[in-house]
Amino acid sequence: MIHRAIGTVAVTLAAWQVGGLMGRHTEQPRNAIMGMATGVVLGFLLTPFVVTRPFEALRRKARSMPGPDLLSVVLGLLGGLLVAALLAFPLSLLPWWFGRLVPALAVIVCAYLGISLMLERRNDLAALFRPRSPIPLGAGVETQYLLDTSAIIDGRIADIVHAGFVHGTLLVPRYVLMELQHIADSPDQLRRNRGRRGLDVLHRLQKESATPVLISDKDYIQIGEVDGKLVQSARDLGVPVITNDYNLNRIAELQGVRVLNINQLANALKAIVLPGEEMCVHVVQEGKELNQGLAYLDDGTMIVVENGRRFLNSDVDIAVTRVLQTSAGRMIFAHPKAVGGPQ
Repeated sequence: MIHRAIGTVAVTLAAWQVGGLMGRHTEQPRNAIMGMATGVVLGFLLTPFVVTRPFEALRRKARSMPGPDLLSVVLGLLGGLLVAALLAFPLSLLPWWFGRLVPALAVIVCAYLGISLMLERRNDLAALFRPRSPIPLGAGVETQYLLDTSAIIDGRIADIVHAGFVHGTLLVPRYVLMELQHIADSPDQLRRNRGRRGLDVLHRLQKESATPVLISDKDYIQIGEVDGKLVQSARDLGVPVITNDYNLNRIAELQGVRVLNINQLANALKAIVLPGEEMCVHVVQEGKELNQGLAYLDDGTMIVVENGRRFLNSDVDIAVTRVLQTSAGRMIFAHPKAVGGPQ
């Protein structure tokens, strides 16, 4: 209502001035009165469309815009208006009606170019103000990490953070949070359980972890896929992505984005087993090949026991024959010590 009143007063004053100018030549003051009355009606009717709605849309846009982008828009607008002010006087000297029209167009064009330029080069401008001095030995540097949906649902990131291996701030983009919520509301029970597990992991990180977890409102509406948005966010912020998604891992690496894959970390932390080493395992199921048995270490590493089928559901001492590293992880091949070697 306040916007409508202000718009009505503004249009009324403008119409009064126009009516007054028209009345100077005819010496009829009623023109000013008629202009004022017309301004009251037009202002009351048109203000919601030409003032209130655009103002509300601009306020919503400014509220959802990240701080650095908003600052870039303001600085670009001020810079564009300053250039337009410097050009206003020489442009006003143009002949005929050009002297009045061109300066007004220059204001619009310079403001648009200033905002566009600042938004396009905001990262380069921010880099000018970053300290370039060497970091002293032992000085702590706060790092930010973007969390992917798969890493959140996996849950191991909470244990990694709790163990103190991640220092800095965990960033969860709003679109990742919305994807988690969408999965949690899925009609499929398995997907619904995965989504709820991810939300529980985030809640645990926020409540129990000493590492800050921030929700980022920065979005890329022009990019449809969440993976594409994550890669673009990582490029703009210059931060790594924590994920378990193999495809996202490859796409990010191709675009120069650093990726921290939890599965790779888990494989790196598995105990090293050498050929000839002996251990006791529990054979839990049959293997694919004849007379094979399968056992697992505590970290999930699969052990293929040749001629181990007869030890199904029992403990057996084995000797490692070879270790095979695959894309799915590490596999260990062994034979029971009771038979003295493979048969």
